Amino acid sequence: MSLPTHSLKKYSTGTLIAVEFDTNEMRVETWQHGAGRLSDTRLAVTEVAVMLRGHVKVDRTGDGRRQSSVAGSGAFWLCPAGVSETDIVVSDVMEEVIHFFLPADLLGRSALEEFGVDSAAVHLDYAGGEMDPLLTQIALSFREMRRSPTGLTDGLFADSLRTMLAAHLLRRYLAAPRSIEAGKTRREKMDARRLRHVLDLVESRLGEPLQLREMAGAACLSPFHFSRIFRLTMGISPYQYVLDRRIEGAKRMLHAGHFDLVEIALRTGFGSQSNFNRAFKKSTGTTPGAFRGRV
Repeated sequence: MSLPTHSLKKYSTGTLIAVEFDTNEMRVETWQHGAGRLSDTRLAVTEVAVMLRGHVKVDRTGDGRRQSSVAGSGAFWLCPAGVSETDIVVSDVMEEVIHFFLPADLLGRSALEEFGVDSAAVHLDYAGGEMDPLLTQIALSFREMRRSPTGLTDGLFADSLRTMLAAHLLRRYLAAPRSIEAGKTRREKMDARRLRHVLDLVESRLGEPLQLREMAGAACLSPFHFSRIFRLTMGISPYQYVLDRRIEGAKRMLHAGHFDLVEIALRTGFGSQSNFNRAFKKSTGTTPGAFRGRV
């Protein structure tokens, strides 16, 4: 199910290059924007735009609050759901911009789950024209997913990036920061029984698509809470754990010598040999073929 967005109406001077990710909990689009005045829009979803290439002056008004910024690559603009944006003027071409669209209730739910605060008290700021290295890193990760062959782990990777994005927005861009500081982030680790259910699920699905919500469901936790305590317990993210287990499975098959590289790629959930080669080399420093030649 797709998340409805306002982008085609709002960005009348731009060109939609690609849809990077599209579910009912997040949509990610890449745009090139031309200079000019954009359409006035009341946002039904929260939007974060990160400019990867360009240098522009942006003037905009959100619910009567005027904002002006001169920005280069790495700058971002945040507009919360419910805000009416008007008088948006872009001075020059924005060559590549990643747009994240999040449902209005997503941040409230994550605030309650992660920080134990009333979701009704969570209101994001109308921020923009600044640099934020983590937002840039998340945007670049989605661009890398588009430029690389798609593997079955990418859905899990995108889910992990979504939870990272939501948590970061809550920590950095609340209109009333003390509402979040009053809550305490949960720091407990996962108990052995829940953890075993998750690890067994991963082992049974090494060659199949696996979503973050499925791993969280095995632990009877929300995806936001699960992501945090899995990392506290295992020392790595759920995505990295699944990737590591798939690489280990591939190593065993390479040692055995019974399968060709295409079949190993499919049996370990990488979707294609090229995606398998890329992930294996990044993890081990060598290609699957070279690894097999040494065993």
